[in-house]
Amino acid sequence: MRGISAKSLVDVLAAVDAAKGKAGDLGAELFGVVSTLDGAPALRRVLTDPSTEAEAKVGLAKQVFGGQIGADTLTVLNAAVSGRWASMRDLTDGLETAGVAAEVAAADAAGELDALETELFEVERIVRSDADLRQVVSDRGIPADAKGALLATILEGKVTGATLALATQAAAARTGSFEKVLSTFGETVAARRSRLLAEVRVAYDLADAEKTRLAKALAKKYGRDVHLNIVVDPSVVGGIAVSVGDEVVDGTMSTRLEVARRRLAG
Repeated sequence: MRGISAKSLVDVLAAVDAAKGKAGDLGAELFGVVSTLDGAPALRRVLTDPSTEAEAKVGLAKQVFGGQIGADTLTVLNAAVSGRWASMRDLTDGLETAGVAAEVAAADAAGELDALETELFEVERIVRSDADLRQVVSDRGIPADAKGALLATILEGKVTGATLALATQAAAARTGSFEKVLSTFGETVAARRSRLLAEVRVAYDLADAEKTRLAKALAKKYGRDVHLNIVVDPSVVGGIAVSVGDEVVDGTMSTRLEVARRRLAG
């Protein structure tokens, strides 16, 4: 998000940070607002019309949502509709980002940030490995409520509330595939601690001491703390592959053998 939308988003996120109530409730209500606005293009058009006074847009937002959301959520919504957005879509995308920030804040307050980072990665892997489930959660033709209910039957009681909330929102597939959106949410979690996410693929699970050494080495390389998401994959045979953002360092034995085979084949 750039330009005037980026500036408005800063104000919206500041309103989230200033909220006094339960961050988890704020996140859920903001996601509800996003769902309503996605289905009401005429309302979005008015709320993002630069020729309409901010006071009028705040009044309209209160009229539509006031009886359905708490005071904190209404404050964040007021900040959003008072801002200027380059497009109608930027308003709802900004409110979704605010909802994610609220869920992350709730996890942070509960001491569950580490769990949230790891669980989002594991949920993404579960969905990616099941073709039928992947098709369902990424299908925009299936109602978001139905996809959320499906995810709840699979995940409820096994992950934190914030993880389930973010996975459910990712299933709305507003800005891309389920995996893409969930990965973006994971980056938001990592950013709260100013650290990077690294996917580490190994043939066997690493001991705690090995994980600590690897995390320290990566932190030294990138100049920031790194959270490791470990993938145990026997097919790598030995060695290790590390992905940080778009950078991949593949030192697995399977890759080395494949390179050697290609060289021998000429």
